[in-house]
Amino acid sequence: MSEVLSIVLGGGKGTRLFPLTQARAKPAVPFGGKYRLVDIPISNCINASLRQIYVLTQFNSASLNLHLAQTYIFDTFSKGFVEILAAEQTFEHTSWFEGTADAIRKNFIHFRTQDPSYYLILSGDQLYRMNLRDFIKRHQDSGAAITIACTTVSREEASQLGILKVNKSGNITEFLEKPGPDRDIADYRAPQELKRDKSGRDEYLASMGIYVFNAAAMEECLANELTDFGKEIIPQSLNKLKVNAYIFNGYWEDIGTIRSFYEANLELTTLKPRFDIYDEAMPIYTHVRALPPSKMNFSNMNQSIAAEGCIITNASISNSIVGVRTTIESGASLNGVICMGADYYETEEHKLLNEERRVPNVGIGKGSIIKGAIIDKNACIGEGCRIGIDNITREDGNYGHYYIIDGIIVIPKNTILYPGTAI
Repeated sequence: MSEVLSIVLGGGKGTRLFPLTQARAKPAVPFGGKYRLVDIPISNCINASLRQIYVLTQFNSASLNLHLAQTYIFDTFSKGFVEILAAEQTFEHTSWFEGTADAIRKNFIHFRTQDPSYYLILSGDQLYRMNLRDFIKRHQDSGAAITIACTTVSREEASQLGILKVNKSGNITEFLEKPGPDRDIADYRAPQELKRDKSGRDEYLASMGIYVFNAAAMEECLANELTDFGKEIIPQSLNKLKVNAYIFNGYWEDIGTIRSFYEANLELTTLKPRFDIYDEAMPIYTHVRALPPSKMNFSNMNQSIAAEGCIITNASISNSIVGVRTTIESGASLNGVICMGADYYETEEHKLLNEERRVPNVGIGKGSIIKGAIIDKNACIGEGCRIGIDNITREDGNYGHYYIIDGIIVIPKNTILYPGTAI
């Protein structure tokens, strides 16, 4: 589908995912033990034979750029590519991206060289698996200028999303951005024919932030200074263009907060996760690492995931994710923990140097007990640490070497917790 140009929006500073975004772009945040968030939309594209992909970003893009360069390498005959377009100064534009639409507008100079017939706009921080070929075909068959992917949500969920008013034919007639819980939006209820839940409870159609634009329509919609698709471009387009809804009935999660990130990760460990990473027909692609299989020595793992290259010794792990190259020492216990792993193995010489400096090795030290936490990459958790275990007061905030957000303890990347630390 060479006439389709796919654009993944890398987002802004990712403040709601801080401190996971302290040193990386939001799409580069590790997910599921071995992936990055950006792997989700790119994999959806590849599975639909969409191989001309740009990723737009402007904050902390170094790790994202490295991941994409090492991962998505197409052969020279396919004319496929995955490239980052970071905010840049030109003679026409000297400012940062000021919104989703502004990011597209400022990169038309690059997009036009591909001469696309359609623009597919995707978000870099959502978890879903969609048949994008069907999405685009439905758009083409409808004769619409714009098609918006949407999913049914409850009234409570609707408060923080863009809500669409859709007629029985699937045409969008009105758009309402993030109505508060006190606003009356009864007129926006989805037609019964389009509802996923046939029980009769109120359901609304929420925009997923996934769009298909005819190329000419995209040029027309952005021939102004408006900066955001949801707040400005889409509402204005309804008055002059045919805009259709594409109803998506699968699992979809917006990974916008620490709580949603934590819960979406741990749901992968359930018996029947709604997002199935074991679907061979639609795989999730990521960087291929030459790592050995994980090794479990006298350990107990229950409803957990361990990525490749881990060494786990005499440990108890429950309802947790153990990321690549994680070392867990004897007597450690993890419950409800996302451990992102490590970027490297420490050599024996390095470990001896750590011992001289009285610094813990990378990984989880002997006898440490951790519950309800996110341990970012390369963290050094010393022996006998107690994280989320003791009956002490824990309030959200920045505590220097760790954070508590939405009740979840977050240990940032490269943090050192000395032996006996209690959080």
